[in-house]
Amino acid sequence: MTEAIQGSHFPGRYWQRLDDGRLRCDVCPRECKLADGQRGLCFVRANQGGRMVLTTYGRSSGFCVDPVEKKPLNHFLPGTPILSFGTAGCNLTCKFCQNWDISKAREIDRLNDSADPDAIARAALSLGCRSVAFTYNDPVIFLEYAVDVAKACHARGLKTVAVTAGYIKPEARAEFYAHMDAANVDLKAFTEDFYHRLCGAHLEAVKETLVYLRHQTKVWFEVTTLLIPDENDSPAEIDAQTRWMAEALGPDVPLHFSAFHPDWKMTDKLNTPPATLTRARDIALKNGLRYVYTGNVHDPAGGGTYCAGCGALLIGRDWYELSTWTLTPEGRCAACGTILPGTFEARPGNWGRKRQPVRFGR
Repeated sequence: MTEAIQGSHFPGRYWQRLDDGRLRCDVCPRECKLADGQRGLCFVRANQGGRMVLTTYGRSSGFCVDPVEKKPLNHFLPGTPILSFGTAGCNLTCKFCQNWDISKAREIDRLNDSADPDAIARAALSLGCRSVAFTYNDPVIFLEYAVDVAKACHARGLKTVAVTAGYIKPEARAEFYAHMDAANVDLKAFTEDFYHRLCGAHLEAVKETLVYLRHQTKVWFEVTTLLIPDENDSPAEIDAQTRWMAEALGPDVPLHFSAFHPDWKMTDKLNTPPATLTRARDIALKNGLRYVYTGNVHDPAGGGTYCAGCGALLIGRDWYELSTWTLTPEGRCAACGTILPGTFEARPGNWGRKRQPVRFGR
């Protein structure tokens, strides 16, 4: 946190000057207090000459066109391509991080691609994307850059997506989500012990973000929980989480249970058995959640979207390929007319499972 900061950087928002001369960052609940020349734990927000700066504005760890289902979002423009990018750093310290080479990067040289907001929007349009995703690392730490990209996208009719852990303070949260059309929020577990021990964070702040999204915004959002053997996969914890979601967020917020694989600082754990995901899905459905999915495993049943009215298969999926589509152009079940919550077009996209890297000039 004491590494010297070189060059000129973009002015950051959400900070206060303390009586001792340090700056307190107010983007996330961590509230890093920085002397001149220090970076926050996220590594990208820094005190430079007595002002807060964002050191990664306009710089990315890479761009790629993905299927939107990979975010994962199953009720937001299904089948369409989404231009995805991130920067470096993160404001959590998850020992199981599966994008650790990006989110844990401590070198700005990790940022290979440079692109201003307008260039990103133009590229997304030229590539046939319907939306742009801020992902790979948490976009709350590059809030200013994400907001400017979102404005450029909206000016061209593109939608924007945040893939985030939801660890953000109320004032910054209001600005950030005012510019997002959709989000996938990681609810990493449902115990404070897990968040403190394995993420260096607190559960309550994430719950507050989820409640805020549901009741104070029009952002379409879905929730993902990565199930780690013997850490957050017990039936009791899943029961508590899904009961809370049904009560606090309502039955229509989709929930994705994803399979863990050993990575970063948690290589002593085994892969999540598919049966654990199926059991979790069954518990969630029993507790009243209507749209529950399994991820990182081949499970067509757990990947399908079913009508809450009659149980018909509305959207079938084989990995990221759409195999069935029985929605009307108005987004209703063709069999019984029940509306499917989400954001849909009259026809599904046909991007499939392709992944297309994109290079910008340095």
